[in-house]
Amino acid sequence: MSQAAKRTVTFVTGNQRKLEEVVAILGDSFPFKVISKKLDLPEFQGEPDDISREKCLLAASQIEGPVMVEDTCLCFNALKGLPGPYIKWFLEKLGHSGLNSMLTGFEDKSGYALCTFAFSDKENSPDVLLFRGKTPGRIVAARGPNHFGWDPIFQPDGFEETYAEMDKDIKNTISHRYRALQALREHFTAGETDAKKPRTE
Repeated sequence: MSQAAKRTVTFVTGNQRKLEEVVAILGDSFPFKVISKKLDLPEFQGEPDDISREKCLLAASQIEGPVMVEDTCLCFNALKGLPGPYIKWFLEKLGHSGLNSMLTGFEDKSGYALCTFAFSDKENSPDVLLFRGKTPGRIVAARGPNHFGWDPIFQPDGFEETYAEMDKDIKNTISHRYRALQALREHFTAGETDAKKPRTE
């Protein structure tokens, strides 16, 4: 399907790097042309699925046509999943070294990156679709370029490099974002119809 013939889906982000990564992961087979728009959405509290659903519903009320939002978590197993969906604010206040310090005194430095994409197309369905991806790893001292949030302190299992040190083409085949987007893409290319069940890869 040509780009001109595709419907447009608005990805709510003001981060050009994130948009480029999402477009690269979804590839040409995704049946929507992805554009971006920055919205100042409130930071909801709760579990990742609930936060993603509420953000998507609010975005859909402001944007005509299909819309998708992303919620990303960095979860420390020693802290029972925290900071989780609040990682953006923890990083902003504490920095990478402060996040490392949160695990001082804990032997368990393991954690996981969790990404949830929520998709809404009010024209065709009132339901919000959820797609989740999870990548296990370890929380380490910051290494690599400081271009992308907490990437310098997350080292995925099976690799000696942090997300920040990895070639982006490799990262885009193992990351939490990749796994969530893979589930989203497969949903649309396979023509699934169950709109209520969250998708997880």
